[in-house]
Amino acid sequence: MSEMKVVNKNSKAYQAWLSYEKLSDSYLKEYNELLSNISVYGKTNLNASIKEEINRALAKFLSADFELNFNQQLQNKILIAAGKELKEIAADNEKLDSLLKSIDFAELNDEGYLIKYFKEEDLLLLTAKSDQGLLYGNFELLREIQQENNLEQLDLLSNPKNNLRMLNHWDNLDGSIERGYAGKSIFYQDNHLVNDLNRIKDYARMLASIGINALSINNVNVSYEETRLIDDKIEMVITIADILRDYGITTYLSANYASPMQLSSIDTADPLDEKVRLWWKEKAAEIYEQIPDFGGFVVKADSEGRPGPFTYGRSHADGANMLAEALEPYGGLLIWRCFVYNCQQDWRDKKTDRARAAYDNFKDLDGEFKENVLLQIKNGPMDFQVREPVAPLFGAMPKTNQVLELQVTQEYTGQQKDLCYLIPQWKKITDFDTYAEGENTPVKRIVDGSLYNQSNTGFAAVVNVGNDQNWTGHHLAQANLYGYGRLAWNSDLSAVEITEEWIKITFGLDQEVMESLLRMLLYSWSIYEDYTSPLGIGWMVNPDHHYGVNVNGYEYSRWGTYHRADHEGIGVDRSLATGTGYAGQYFEENAEKYETIENCPDELLLFFHHVPYTHELDTGKTVIQHIYDSHFRGVAAVKELQGHWEKLEGKVDETIYKNVKNRLEMQLENAVEWRDQVNTYFHRISGIDDQYDRKIY
Repeated sequence: MSEMKVVNKNSKAYQAWLSYEKLSDSYLKEYNELLSNISVYGKTNLNASIKEEINRALAKFLSADFELNFNQQLQNKILIAAGKELKEIAADNEKLDSLLKSIDFAELNDEGYLIKYFKEEDLLLLTAKSDQGLLYGNFELLREIQQENNLEQLDLLSNPKNNLRMLNHWDNLDGSIERGYAGKSIFYQDNHLVNDLNRIKDYARMLASIGINALSINNVNVSYEETRLIDDKIEMVITIADILRDYGITTYLSANYASPMQLSSIDTADPLDEKVRLWWKEKAAEIYEQIPDFGGFVVKADSEGRPGPFTYGRSHADGANMLAEALEPYGGLLIWRCFVYNCQQDWRDKKTDRARAAYDNFKDLDGEFKENVLLQIKNGPMDFQVREPVAPLFGAMPKTNQVLELQVTQEYTGQQKDLCYLIPQWKKITDFDTYAEGENTPVKRIVDGSLYNQSNTGFAAVVNVGNDQNWTGHHLAQANLYGYGRLAWNSDLSAVEITEEWIKITFGLDQEVMESLLRMLLYSWSIYEDYTSPLGIGWMVNPDHHYGVNVNGYEYSRWGTYHRADHEGIGVDRSLATGTGYAGQYFEENAEKYETIENCPDELLLFFHHVPYTHELDTGKTVIQHIYDSHFRGVAAVKELQGHWEKLEGKVDETIYKNVKNRLEMQLENAVEWRDQVNTYFHRISGIDDQYDRKIY
């Protein structure tokens, strides 16, 4: 049997950023009348979710019983209604009708919202084109109140930058989670649905509050039990979809490409075989009959042993289009992952390069995919490393829908034992200039569809939640989930804006808490990088589970993940001139930057070049001295993190304080082990002493 957990759903850890604390007396004095008089119009399930959330929040904000008032005379101070209902109300109200003429609904898309205070009418209006937009706007309004912002200055019009804002669960039906670091699945236990469906609802609330609109609910490595979710286990999907729908979230499934062979008597999965094509069309019809708003499939094919079209001599376009054709009549999407590479590589072979694989496999297929196919491309060419270049496939396929895939779950970045706040990393990725259409064509303009006028584009990420009390194991890892949603909604937000917002609505408005957590979070990625993998080399982790140091863990493996260190130097030559040629996959401006040792930025030097330990970096340090210094610096910085957190004892919830304190102690142990093993290894292999004569074993 899977483990059972007793969860206190009233705890701040469980409530995450939706804990809705009592507002300050001064703020209540200013806005009590406004907040005590709210009307919400509409009778859909989404409207019901809005009303339920307002009742929950206001009761805590006001520290009093609160019941929404539905005063048809519009004497209320806050009015929440979608455009259609608003126009019906205004037909009988001259003042509101006049006010509505100042609103241009054409500026809103289907998920956008407007929040505006009208001084003369003393009315705060939240409106949208759709109930889904109204739901997102409601959470934004509650966020403004949580931060005790001036409600009489509100004039916000917000449309999501990305149409698809998706999270991928790698949950298995037995309750396990591949790359899960926060307990078991919140959906499944022992090949059945969990008993606690209310937790799934609370999760949907959390996701809606940050604008997530799509969720795939099973592992991309689809085994037999999960394959049956499109067949005799579909009732589980129906139940989850019913819960998610009330919060504007569309349900997707990861599909097994070989499903026809596993679920029927068909002996092939050839995408050009008519029996296979008909089977998928009939299967899609069955699914949509029971879940009319089903989103579609996420597929990992021809990767790491997964079945796919290569088996039959077919292309990825053949495989993807066959599935997309089955989904097309219902508006479904087919999300095809580009994580495809040779995982049977010979470590002696210095020309085969895993980094090249996505580009080599997909670039020449541009324009061959159906309109409802989306290529999901990992942010880097390898596998969510702490530092790697942005994948060159972004912008290289202008006729194909592209989705940016990130990893919220911290597989290679501390696994929610170590603090590693990823928004600064993701900002570097989204802002990276691809030069696809000349200067100023960043990744974020490719995946939001604006560069090539596409609508089936957006963000996807492997999520980090499990059934731990606080959802994410490390309480501060909640910030990665929150930040992902906010960045997917608006990729122009800065890391500081997102971080300050999360701190305020999770921990309150204490200035010392703000200053300590800002410093801890914003520097944690560079701290983690300092004591782990230097200068973009990556991968020096324990095989399989990927936590903790093992310098040669993958050095002679089949996975194509090498550092190529010898007694003279370290790094992988990926130049066009003398190496694997990977650097040449970029558009000219970036290709020139990465091609030579002189132009390559130090932070990625070892990813692109094999250099002597004595090579001098831009800082004036040698590579070997940088390795020593960064690892000593990283351990010292973790101790500083502990100091910043210890200052907050008594200022944050006791359970949360203990959780983070314990995780920081684990992080220090990990950092020390990384420092000592990496420094010792490279001291021994290079024979070069640390110029400061620090302890190296």
